[in-house]
Amino acid sequence: MITTTTTRLGSSPIAAPFIRMTSFDDERPLPEDSNGKSALAPSKFQIPKTHFAGIPSPVDEVLEVPESNSKRIEYHTGFFLANIILRLYDEFKEASQLNNQRVLLHSGFRPTLKRFRHMSPGLKANAFVCGSVFLFVLYILPLSIFGKLCLASALMLAVTVPILSQFFFYSMPVLAWVFLYFSAPTVPESWRPPISVKILPAIENILYGDNLSDILAASHNTFLDLLAWLPYGIVHFAGPFVVAALVWLFGPPTALRSFAWSFGYLNLAGVMIQQLSPTAPPWYKNLYGLAAAHYGMKGSPGGLARIDELFGISLYTSNFSNSPLIFGAFPSLHSGCSTMSALWLSYLFPKYRVYFIGYVCWLWWSTMYLTHHYFFDLTAGTALAVTFFYAVRLTALPLRNPSCWCRFNYTQLKYYDMFADDPLKGTGDQSEIEIDDEPDLDGSDNSDFSIIAEPIIETV
Repeated sequence: MITTTTTRLGSSPIAAPFIRMTSFDDERPLPEDSNGKSALAPSKFQIPKTHFAGIPSPVDEVLEVPESNSKRIEYHTGFFLANIILRLYDEFKEASQLNNQRVLLHSGFRPTLKRFRHMSPGLKANAFVCGSVFLFVLYILPLSIFGKLCLASALMLAVTVPILSQFFFYSMPVLAWVFLYFSAPTVPESWRPPISVKILPAIENILYGDNLSDILAASHNTFLDLLAWLPYGIVHFAGPFVVAALVWLFGPPTALRSFAWSFGYLNLAGVMIQQLSPTAPPWYKNLYGLAAAHYGMKGSPGGLARIDELFGISLYTSNFSNSPLIFGAFPSLHSGCSTMSALWLSYLFPKYRVYFIGYVCWLWWSTMYLTHHYFFDLTAGTALAVTFFYAVRLTALPLRNPSCWCRFNYTQLKYYDMFADDPLKGTGDQSEIEIDDEPDLDGSDNSDFSIIAEPIIETV
């Protein structure tokens, strides 16, 4: 079916047609004339065949389309991903032609401290927490003074050079988590608390009546091994990058910084808990029982050892045996990351929420089947993810506009007004605070966990 449409910020119909892209297709209403009919749907119109195919043709044939089918122009290349890329490029060109500054990125290379001037309380707290973690890591790392200065200089450049800072400034929690996690082995042993091997099995029995991990791992075969390996050993590591790309492309401007905050603080808080209260995972009980653990012990891949054996490799055996944080069963960051990904994908594509929840349940089963976590660890990781996601959604994440297909369609941002629904202040409908109609290009960006409107320079 060949039809016409309008897209992008209420502009006129595009010159080049685009494809109906199933789940990614928009459902934006067409403008109507005074008679209630689509203003873009004449009783009969003509479309060159070259537009339909997307490929130049020596013969400029014309197709006539009846009125009943005239709602949206469609073309296709035969490859779904190529269709999406073509339309994203088309929307980007339209936004550039309209000089929509909100969706553009900085390309400057000259370091500037403008971003640090007049920071709001939320950004100051974020800088203090992440800065404290960086200083702690620099202190314990076994590097020379010159090496530490080089590392500190690289961090400063990442948050002061505009082309880099538009991403790294807001991903400081992610960087702090990565630094803290990989520096865990260098923490002096005298600073480390004792390792608990009995608390989690006891909680598991008290809450659920048995060790669910032992039950699920009691019988295994190659099919179940592969089924558990896919989410735990593959998707878990690649998933956050895919979700971040989708948030940047199909979420409103500034949504990516909210993703970085929620994902970064989830993992940062999880690693801090794991270091302050180290606990042994189920594979430890299977190997050593309830014998006391010490920091000189090697880790274990658990059920993933069967994957190494199946493929004739030592990938998981080597990585898990030499993990920077061996006794970090509680909370499960595998569970936390999968839940966080599911929440963000549900925010972008709400009609597929049930599939994202299904993925979380799939990963829960795999972690217990592979003897890497108790069920109590999984619920704690999910609770952390829900907490940090809604912390940013209610205070910093723009509302998604159903009439905007991707980030290039936004000209203004709206935020949820959580004070309007306060039951102690009387009843009222949910309201939205409309802000940031025109971004500020002076190089300062003070938006943070607040519904108060502040200037924006660049958006990620």
